Amino acid sequence: QVQLVESGGGLVQAGGSLRLSCAASGSILSIDDMGWYRQVLGKQRELVATVTSGGSTKYADSMKGRFTISRDNAKKSVYLQMSSLRPEDTGVYVCNARMRTQGTSWSNDYWGQGTQVTVSS
Repeated sequence: QVQLVESGGGLVQAGGSLRLSCAASGSILSIDDMGWYRQVLGKQRELVATVTSGGSTKYADSMKGRFTISRDNAKKSVYLQMSSLRPEDTGVYVCNARMRTQGTSWSNDYWGQGTQVTVSS
């Protein structure tokens, strides 16, 4: 069974930092893009940052300069270093990976369960 497991969320004061991790496991043949999205109650899931298998990154405008996404292909993992956190960064951060798995000829999107990040003012 293929899964993504996040860790690293928590409660932090405004201006603080957190590092999120996400590891993929299972019968994975290849991983394309990996990324982080944020889910806030009552709102649509929004892009935080993505990174390609070659290391190219993309960020939401409000995260540029404060968040850094990275990945370790050998560990099938993606990370999100968050700094200068603001109360509006609060939400459930969900890991995403586009992966090809055993028994398939194409890649599919997989999602983690999410990890809560709460930034207090």
